[in-house]
Amino acid sequence: MGTISDKRRASGLAALGGLVYSTDSGRMCPLCRQPVAQCTCKAPAPPKGDGVVRVQRESKGRGGKTVTVVKGVLLEADALADLGKQLKAACGTGGTVKDGVVEVQGDHVERVMQWLQAKGHTVKRVGG
Repeated sequence: MGTISDKRRASGLAALGGLVYSTDSGRMCPLCRQPVAQCTCKAPAPPKGDGVVRVQRESKGRGGKTVTVVKGVLLEADALADLGKQLKAACGTGGTVKDGVVEVQGDHVERVMQWLQAKGHTVKRVGG
């Protein structure tokens, strides 16, 4: 009777991945066994791409409203959100940043391209 619960308890503790807390550094990550503050196993992957920022005008699925779409910017999520905020301010309009894509309300393709080129990005117009 006692051996079954001991086996369950052992498998439950083994499922935790080993060391969970250390008096030296506090909570430990069970995957990389580093302190949680220094954990590297859940670090975001760097963005991938060819380094060319693509700008296009799009109106599909938006009830006829036109937006300027910026794709391929090699920035982390926080930096991309800041870039989106700066682009919206430069165009004097609203927009959003989602899934690594910046959307600026309205047809501002030329203005966005000039602004990005001034900031040192390689820019290419895509679409019509």
